[in-house]
Amino acid sequence: MKQIILTGDRPTGRLHVGHYVGSLRERVELQNSGKYDEVYIMIADAQALTDNADNPEKVRQNIKEVALDYLAVGIDPKKSHIFIQSMVPELTELTFYYMNLVTVSRVQRNPTVKAEIQQRGFETSIPVGFFCYPISQAADITAFKATVVPAGEDQEPMLEQCREIVRKFNETYGETLVEPKIVLPKNAASKRLPGIDGKAKMSKSLGNCIYLSDEPDVIKQKVMSMYTDPTHIKVSDPGHVEGNPVFIYLDAFCKPEQFEKYLPEYKNLDELKDHYTRGGLGDMKVKRFLNNVLQEELEPIRARRKEWEGKLPEVFEILKEGSAYAEHTAAQTLADVRHSMKIDYFDQTDLY
Repeated sequence: MKQIILTGDRPTGRLHVGHYVGSLRERVELQNSGKYDEVYIMIADAQALTDNADNPEKVRQNIKEVALDYLAVGIDPKKSHIFIQSMVPELTELTFYYMNLVTVSRVQRNPTVKAEIQQRGFETSIPVGFFCYPISQAADITAFKATVVPAGEDQEPMLEQCREIVRKFNETYGETLVEPKIVLPKNAASKRLPGIDGKAKMSKSLGNCIYLSDEPDVIKQKVMSMYTDPTHIKVSDPGHVEGNPVFIYLDAFCKPEQFEKYLPEYKNLDELKDHYTRGGLGDMKVKRFLNNVLQEELEPIRARRKEWEGKLPEVFEILKEGSAYAEHTAAQTLADVRHSMKIDYFDQTDLY
């Protein structure tokens, strides 16, 4: 069986460091590993419209922003097909067929859907498109017969729902669809990076993000304002590293060699944590180290993004070619689905 990756993001704004450590960094490693026959990276504009239907221009403009971020982090159009979801109409038809395999109560039980409904204040008036987006996501994955989906751990309930749809379809109509597996970040801290305000989720809507395209002075300002341990009032006070965003970011980003470069009095992160826990280490010193670490990680990404900003017609062609290739692939899967369901009427000779 071919090994195929499908993953993507909603174009609701520039991508941030939570996206980077939660999925983007992993995607680049997998893309370059040589282990996969095909890689599809989707800009999920149709999904973004489920809660931005009154502002399609926002979604339209952010397609460019997400594409630039993809290219900046190292997604290579020679190795990966970057495409726009709405340019592959076969995905809509697959979603329509899969809707018959899922109950309303099952979608309501999906923890990711429940959390996002609450976050967006949709409790009393949920758009049908938004409510059904786990089914749309299953169509996105299965259309390319993806075996692997790199994603953050908050997407595990969505992948499980997709697997249920695959099993139900195959039981009902015969073996047709491929059941995908999720690939989570190897680094535990990367699975869910908190916001700089200490909130559990980094979110554009909460304004607590560090963006991949932020300028150095903006990154520094955000790092220096980060929430830490509220009980660590004086330098001499013992501090807590568990649940402390500054140390969670260091877990996700810092490398052993950066201590010799930026903080030579410590050999590694464990020593730094131990000193903070004992007391005698100030938050500002730790934040200055984190700022250096982030600046080193994000500088080449920001530079590549600026290069691509100067080649926007080429970015457009990458998206156009990727979308055409994706549609061709999805059309083949849709033909298989229609055949299994026996609704490819004019391809059959026994209709009359």
